Amino acid sequence: MGRTKDELLARLEELKIDFKRYDHPVVLTVEEQAKHVGNFGGALTKNLLLKDKKHRLYIVSALADTKVDMKILSQRLGLGKGGVRMAPEENLCQVLQVPLGCVTPFALFNESASAVSLLLDQGFKSKQSCYFHPLTNDVTIALSSSNLDKFLLSIGKQPAYVDLEASPVVGKDNPPDLADLVPSGAFCSSEESVENPTPKDAPQVNVPKEKTCLPEVKAKPKVQKKGAESSESKVPTNNGANVEIFASDVLEVIFPLFLSEASKKLNIKQEELTQILKLDDFKRRAAPDLESVTNMFKNAAYTAGFHAGFDTMLKSGLGGMPSRK
Repeated sequence: MGRTKDELLARLEELKIDFKRYDHPVVLTVEEQAKHVGNFGGALTKNLLLKDKKHRLYIVSALADTKVDMKILSQRLGLGKGGVRMAPEENLCQVLQVPLGCVTPFALFNESASAVSLLLDQGFKSKQSCYFHPLTNDVTIALSSSNLDKFLLSIGKQPAYVDLEASPVVGKDNPPDLADLVPSGAFCSSEESVENPTPKDAPQVNVPKEKTCLPEVKAKPKVQKKGAESSESKVPTNNGANVEIFASDVLEVIFPLFLSEASKKLNIKQEELTQILKLDDFKRRAAPDLESVTNMFKNAAYTAGFHAGFDTMLKSGLGGMPSRK
């Protein structure tokens, strides 16, 4: 059970942190929040929960009008162009322990979120106060960046302010400038099994870390010369897991592109479009179909390769016998 709004506000008062409280109906977007607090002088903020391929989590807290390019951010973290993406809703419940729409730096108040990395927009420092939800989205509090720092330091989190719109060159002579903000540990949850579902009727296979893209083959036809020793196929057999990984990687590439184009045409921010369309649920439904198509092409490619190899053996082993038609 995560900490409550009242516990958080009590902690702020205990730390003698000055803040203003605004109660309002439940809101899920910055636009909805602005209708209730937008005229009180504070700066609206947006907060993203991101995940990398090693299941490490990041909260990116920025001014509402700051443009956050996840590809550039990923490179600056040293994770490559597609290293981070929106984290699934499960992580909100299991790690941050807050409901949808309540991701803010204050979610780190929960001990379960202690290893989550926090990137703060340096633009916060230029504002007199900024708006955040205190673990629930029917209340907004306004406080200065210095008071936010005071809270973060009280829970052992060093504030890290970043120019989120910067696009520095990353390369051999220019190491990633945000690499120090990558968490050291990964989160273990049911998320992996959700993202890569196994069909109900599929056999359960223990897959080692080392994987191969080659299909399972018990033995291949062999034609041997007189006196030649027979040989058994030694093709590795753990292809199923790689099909799932391939499908997951393809979806990770396609959906950011889809979000980017759709948000431009609909004039909706990507994080809001993600919530509206529930893309994580859609990806989970699409994954089995993509895996099925991948298996079909893989098996067709293997069959063609097998026949080509068999024809070659016939020619070399039987003195140039015509190949099979």
